[in-house]
Amino acid sequence: MSKKTIVALAALLAANIVPGFGQSGRDHINIVGSSTVYPFATVVAEQYGKTTRFKTPKIESTGSGGGFKLFCAGVGVEHPDITNASRAIKSSEGATCAKNGVKDIIEVKIGYDGIVLANSKKSGALRLSAKDIFAALAKQIPDGSGKMIPNPNQTWKDVNPSLPAVKIEVLGPPPTSGTRDAFVELAMETGARKFQALADLRAKDEKAFTAIAHNIREDGAYVEAGENDNLIVQKLQANANALGIFGFSFLDQNSDKLQGSYVDGVQPTFEAIAGGSYGLSRPLFFYVKKAHVAVIPGMKEYLAEFTSEKAWGADGYLSDKGLIPMPEAERKAVAKAVKELTPMKFK
Repeated sequence: MSKKTIVALAALLAANIVPGFGQSGRDHINIVGSSTVYPFATVVAEQYGKTTRFKTPKIESTGSGGGFKLFCAGVGVEHPDITNASRAIKSSEGATCAKNGVKDIIEVKIGYDGIVLANSKKSGALRLSAKDIFAALAKQIPDGSGKMIPNPNQTWKDVNPSLPAVKIEVLGPPPTSGTRDAFVELAMETGARKFQALADLRAKDEKAFTAIAHNIREDGAYVEAGENDNLIVQKLQANANALGIFGFSFLDQNSDKLQGSYVDGVQPTFEAIAGGSYGLSRPLFFYVKKAHVAVIPGMKEYLAEFTSEKAWGADGYLSDKGLIPMPEAERKAVAKAVKELTPMKFK
């Protein structure tokens, strides 16, 4: 082995960089994941691109599940550095990451969001309960005797006599979406528990209860509209009778055209979500490969921008886009863990 080769290998080892994973391999940050977090990440990326010497990160909206699949595939320039998520990473996804060499992951909680059921302002705002939502969208519901039957409800009036006689048509995210995961947990499960037969089942067999509560009908009442929330917004403008399911930020950015349905008496607003009175709210995250931080140019600077008070603070530019800020103490704790690159621990 030549002296030149030995020196080169020593330099790689000193920098803790595997061959083929040097800075020359990629000069920008690659981000994938949640369509809900996408607009927040895009604003941060644009600000970062304007105020630092680094290139603006490339961001792809793949959905939370799709993002974790790409993120956990391995370490190296061919794999994403960061994945956005509208739910926490699952232990099974963490195991996949570890299996593929992605072992030190930094979890960054960025704030909160609400899941809304919105429709065009050309129609009236619906006043729904969680029970109504389950009765409208579940694949099976209890009949009068407590037995499970295929969902017979065709209109909102079938669900609840106080609702309009309008065909149930809801445009929502696919199973790969974190918004879908949160919706079935926060809305469908809550609504299912309002039926005594299902509440009893939950007490006896939680797994069987969850299987029913999470099973959305496939007869056309619920339409999987992909990971593009902007596309759902466009379809709602074209169909005044349809409802769409997406994050509060998209409602906030389209409040001139759309309105959020009341859920259990509370309409989705910034204040209602921040105060905890709106039930369909959830935290938002992004996840970082620690192994990429020292290798991909600008990673520390991007993390610093996202976790700065001017970005995610109470009066930060992300709140203008619909992000609900975390309490100050929580922001400080997360920012400290990010600055110190503290890996998360899986339960």
